[in-house]
Amino acid sequence: MPSGSVGHAWGERILGSALWRAGAALLAGALPALAFPAPGLWWLAYAALVPLLLLIRSAGTGRRAALDGWLGGTGYMLAVHHWLMPSLHVFIVVLAALLGLLWAPWGLLVSRLLRGRPSGAGFVAAVIVVPSGWLMIEAVRSWEGLGGPWGLLGASQWQVTPALRLASVGGVWLVSLLVVAVNTVLALLLTAPAARAVGVGTLVVGAVAVGAVGVWAPQPERSGTARIAVVQPGVVEGPGSVQRRFARSEELTRSLAGRELDLVVWGESSVGVDLVRRPDVTARIAALARLVGADVLVNVDARQTDATGRTGIFKSAVLVGPDGLTGDRYDKMRLVPFGEYIPARSALGWATSMGKAAGEDRLRGAGPVTMTPPGAHGLHIGPLVCFESAFPDMSRRLTRDGAQLLIAQSSTSSFQNGWAPGQHASLGALRAAENGRPMVHATLTGISAVYGPQGQRVGAPLGTDASAAAVYGVPLAHGTTLYVRLGDWPLYGALGVLAAFCAVEGLRAVRRPGDGPVGAAGAPTPPLAAAGPAALDSTPAAEAEGTPTESAPQ
Repeated sequence: MPSGSVGHAWGERILGSALWRAGAALLAGALPALAFPAPGLWWLAYAALVPLLLLIRSAGTGRRAALDGWLGGTGYMLAVHHWLMPSLHVFIVVLAALLGLLWAPWGLLVSRLLRGRPSGAGFVAAVIVVPSGWLMIEAVRSWEGLGGPWGLLGASQWQVTPALRLASVGGVWLVSLLVVAVNTVLALLLTAPAARAVGVGTLVVGAVAVGAVGVWAPQPERSGTARIAVVQPGVVEGPGSVQRRFARSEELTRSLAGRELDLVVWGESSVGVDLVRRPDVTARIAALARLVGADVLVNVDARQTDATGRTGIFKSAVLVGPDGLTGDRYDKMRLVPFGEYIPARSALGWATSMGKAAGEDRLRGAGPVTMTPPGAHGLHIGPLVCFESAFPDMSRRLTRDGAQLLIAQSSTSSFQNGWAPGQHASLGALRAAENGRPMVHATLTGISAVYGPQGQRVGAPLGTDASAAAVYGVPLAHGTTLYVRLGDWPLYGALGVLAAFCAVEGLRAVRRPGDGPVGAAGAPTPPLAAAGPAALDSTPAAEAEGTPTESAPQ
């Protein structure tokens, strides 16, 4: 028997085993995580989904395709969030499996559009509909209650200039669409030889479109420079760590005297007391502001009372000037599930006994805030706290409210040796490019980084091994990107595509059997929209191609 036939038979044997196939789906789903920092293999994103697409395509039934999609999604969520394991332990597996269910309908979609040998029209339809389905998954899981938009596939392209230009037009959503579309084209090129000319043409059209965006899309124009200092005290652990971290931040800030600064930024949780109730601590920060000639933006993680009279633990960006508190304060609005609050604590409160889940829920802020440091020559800043920098809509809102500089105060000290610090810092590039505004990502323990209005890196980042203060000449800009003007239009476009697809499938479902719908292989096939398990379990992919097969184990 030829070696190729042996390999094919062995592959069929592996995929025919439910256990081996499940493992393959988990691994295939996890593969795109290598495109994110720390591995940073950004180019892999454009082919990393191909194994999962081909695996789902080979599913003998709709039920198997949905299962492959679920397992692939579970593998993806585990891979991009694996650094949460020390905090959530086995609970992260449960969360990944629940969120992975969002990929089950996508598995059905992929199976419907990629099976057989699509015609030219079927090829184009797949390249449009499959990425739209993926984008709906990203939109749903981006809800704060489901964990937020960490690990959006488009975010892996944070250092690719053409991708950042796309982000200025349609946000990270448009970049995700492009990445999944390229993967879909590659999968079809491997399985539909007759339509390869269409596939190559699709890639060429896509490349021309991306190039046109780079030339045509409006970009904000430079409007000066702000001198921003970032203070990163580094890892401080053990008894009295809060006080010792504060003292180290003071020391580093004093070293900035005479540097002609516009603003000094400390990281998340850099102050562990309520500055209103501790005027002595406020006085120490005010003395630093007088010494360096610039206001200091600190971050308070303590029990406080907000403007509405609520008392509890807030995480707050607080501006302190030479004369003390300026009155500018922003309370974090979007909290980290389990890290800062327990969803449905009455039912899930047991999670606190399994890891580092929040013992007490923090309170949410009432709304976004823009600040104007008195000594910064009219500079308007828009503060965000921690993983709020992952939400595109928050930085867009601040930009529309007049922010000229976006600032994210963060702390990833609990995940110092994992991928989280690099992934978190990379989000600043996307937010800067989307809004045409520079972004400062200031942390307690690294990675701290600064990005210009087109997402380009400014200066050298402060790594996780650094305890230092750095000054950056941050380029400012004025004008508006299309993303700021139009918002999340790729999401609405994808929703419209899926609605049209479902409408077509619905029409096919009500046609007479004799006039039955024509499948991708050119033979009548039951529509995906047909009700009942029988419709989903019919027409194995191999039969559509004219070869006998056995049903895959369920």
